[in-house]
Amino acid sequence: MYYASRTGTRRNLDAIGNAGWGLLVSRAGVWRTEAWTCSRTGERRKFKIVGDNGAWADHMAGREFDEDQFDRFLDWVSSQPIIPTWLVLPDIVAGGIRSLELSVRWSNRCLAVCPLVLLAVQDGMNEQDVAPLVGPKVGVFLGGSTQWKISNMARWGEFCRLHDLHYHAARVNTAKRMAAAIAAGANSADGSSASRYAVTVPLLHFASRQLDLLTPRREANVRL
Repeated sequence: MYYASRTGTRRNLDAIGNAGWGLLVSRAGVWRTEAWTCSRTGERRKFKIVGDNGAWADHMAGREFDEDQFDRFLDWVSSQPIIPTWLVLPDIVAGGIRSLELSVRWSNRCLAVCPLVLLAVQDGMNEQDVAPLVGPKVGVFLGGSTQWKISNMARWGEFCRLHDLHYHAARVNTAKRMAAAIAAGANSADGSSASRYAVTVPLLHFASRQLDLLTPRREANVRL
């Protein structure tokens, strides 16, 4: 399943919805769900959503993770009629164990809002750090610096396969990156390119439908 970053542009929303994708609503963005128009029936439909903690936006702006705003974001999420499929636990980009400690501190609060939360793995973390914390209600969100994420995508995919965890690849904005996520066995991915440019939707949609025969989850026929 692919989740595009939330946008208010009608043309892009319709393209995203007709591709069968959901929306990623971020703490650092506009807190609003959206609807799209089905190209077959003309019916207006609500998107499936997931909740992002906004840590990447904080990282890019050079600021600390805003815990107070995230707490308010969880209040907003809990008031919505559509429950997110999952939420990303607070993290610190490339923050190693410090990021892990932040995620653990917020886990109970987030699980009270959403039945599935994702733990963001970062530069400086390994499987031994994460293994005691994951399970049916806690999956893995591949975060970290861009180079670390690319280099470790397959490694964390294998970890999630062995532990039967939901595995999400963040910042997947190209067909090449989509293919890498599929090969790593990711259950879902997100990106912002389709939210900004509707013309990228067909390219990503085509890539997302190509089953990589080398994916570690090929026996389950998993596709993004």
